[in-house]
Amino acid sequence: MGGREATMVLLDENGIRCDGRKIDEPRRIMIRAGGLKNADGSAYIEFGDNKILVGVFGPRDVHPKHMSNTDTGILRVRYHMEPFSVGERKNPAPSRREIEISKVIKEALEPAVMLDKFPRTAVDVFIEVLQADGGTRCAALSAASVALADAGIPMKDMVAAIAAGKVADTVILDVNNEEDQAGQADMPIGYMPSLKKITLLQLDGVLTPEEYKKCVEVGVEGCKIVYDLQRKALNDKYFGNGGDSK
Repeated sequence: MGGREATMVLLDENGIRCDGRKIDEPRRIMIRAGGLKNADGSAYIEFGDNKILVGVFGPRDVHPKHMSNTDTGILRVRYHMEPFSVGERKNPAPSRREIEISKVIKEALEPAVMLDKFPRTAVDVFIEVLQADGGTRCAALSAASVALADAGIPMKDMVAAIAAGKVADTVILDVNNEEDQAGQADMPIGYMPSLKKITLLQLDGVLTPEEYKKCVEVGVEGCKIVYDLQRKALNDKYFGNGGDSK
């Protein structure tokens, strides 16, 4: 995170951000359920300039069998950035960051997935980032929830995710790449709106106690916006565009 001087250009005197948004306005979000014929469930999301595809497979047998759990199913998540997803070509091998984000998304999804309904099996979630523009873990988590629902995996609720943050001493919603690089704080949040439970909360940067509380509140409200779009994506697939998206 950059210093205060670096952040001033990211927010003008009228409270308009570098990409023209208001402080509490998310980027354009488009979610589509389905699309992958060979997957049990899938989803595609465009979150700003992020473009992410998710495929879900399972429940299916665990190999090797000693890795299975007799009492519950297991959830496995792989988050992967394509070499062409960023400006400077990345190594196709899994990076430490990708391994860490895979773990973060898995742990954020586990409270939502009813793993006890399918013991001795595994559900695999494959996340492919086709284009990255800041906030990929939140976009990927939101798309993964839709893909799991599309696969018919029993869930207590979907997890909706978005990042709040701090730029030019101001709390904002949905941190883009420029704000992530030069801002003062970034807080990814995953939230189950029906259960009113947070499943992901991270913080990179420094906030006062008041700013921390404000960031959580702003992030949760943003998650509700994403949640409506997640439900709409599923309604559009299974009930047509006339389906109730509220």
